[in-house]
Amino acid sequence: MKKMNSYKHGLGILIVAMALGTAWAIRGQFGHEQGAAWAGAIGGLALVLVSQRKDWYNKMVLVALASAVGWGAGGMISYGKVVGYGHANNFINSFYGLSMLFVIGALFGLLGGGLAGLVLESTEKNKVKWGQLVAEMASGGLISYFLLIEQIGFRMTPPRSEAWAVILGAGLAMLWHMARDNRNSAIRVAIFAAFGGGFGFSFGNFLHLLGNIMEIPFNMWNVMEYSIGFFGGSGMAYGVYSSKWPVDMVKPKNWVHRVSLFVLVVFVPLIVYRETIAYEQLLKRLGEIPNIESVALTSTAIGAAILIGMAMLLFWRLKDNNHGKKETAFFLITYLSTYTIMSYLVKGLLAGKVVINHHLYILNIILIVLFFKNGKFHNVEKVTERIVTKKWFIYLLAILLVLAILSIIAINIHSELPRDQNRF
Repeated sequence: MKKMNSYKHGLGILIVAMALGTAWAIRGQFGHEQGAAWAGAIGGLALVLVSQRKDWYNKMVLVALASAVGWGAGGMISYGKVVGYGHANNFINSFYGLSMLFVIGALFGLLGGGLAGLVLESTEKNKVKWGQLVAEMASGGLISYFLLIEQIGFRMTPPRSEAWAVILGAGLAMLWHMARDNRNSAIRVAIFAAFGGGFGFSFGNFLHLLGNIMEIPFNMWNVMEYSIGFFGGSGMAYGVYSSKWPVDMVKPKNWVHRVSLFVLVVFVPLIVYRETIAYEQLLKRLGEIPNIESVALTSTAIGAAILIGMAMLLFWRLKDNNHGKKETAFFLITYLSTYTIMSYLVKGLLAGKVVINHHLYILNIILIVLFFKNGKFHNVEKVTERIVTKKWFIYLLAILLVLAILSIIAINIHSELPRDQNRF
């Protein structure tokens, strides 16, 4: 078994982390499943870009779609009150809040990393049984919700939605499917992405609390969102770099490629547009500003034009199912840049409302481009496909210990806060 050289893959992991971190922070302006799906697709594209695997470039759209579906599904989970639990001034509620945020973030990463890993592991000779997998995940989600919520009555965040139980069941069903088919590498990506996303959410909440206590004049909620994506992307990339993958030069069928591309560049942006950038939505979001009707109308028209232009450009550039590093980079930067522009518009760019965190999104994009152009990357190697559950259990205990320490620190540096919550 070859041991992974983490140092030589460090830049690749950093790029994936920054890409998903930036996209997840932008997702904060849009929320829900569609916002998370756009962000997840960006993470998947970054993963393929830095892989140096020629056989992966041709199926970059499929990887992006799988990552979008996985990370996007977690968007149905309600976590506002759980964040409040993490801000409580007593240990049991603070630790409960951070621990449950770890669970929620882990569920984001579990599905996002797992489905992306399955696409990477699927070959012409050993295809993933996608129909069977979807059926098992849907059944697992329903069974989990019925048992945990309806029968046992374990509620994480009453009285809000307990959709986390659906995602948990779907994730466990996915892992069971992977285990039966010996998809060990995909399991590794799912688990490491789960560790990253879970820790990122908990640690981000601590940073959010710390920033509010210190009265830092910055959107600390957005810092928490960036943390989820950054650590989730790190875990997903590490899982890929540290695993063994088959080589498969067979290209996806043209219709599969084009349908997947349609979902990413038309369907997902259309839902984002309808829910956040449409005229009626902007009127609600922009609040009390001069000439709000004119600003909203102009913003929604510009947003529509940009999204149509993006879709046409990407379809023209990627219509042929024959891609390399340049096409992958073009897709990633175009997709991420468009997401950034939409974020500016929805926050009131045309009304002169611009906040500093949006400028940091642009800085992140610039750094990603510079790192990629000037960095040296190494192929994803045949490292290992071993499942070492003892180590993963130790990692879990270590994370819980860190969260306990963070809870102790938190409750000793503040008293009651306006938005804190007590579960117990």
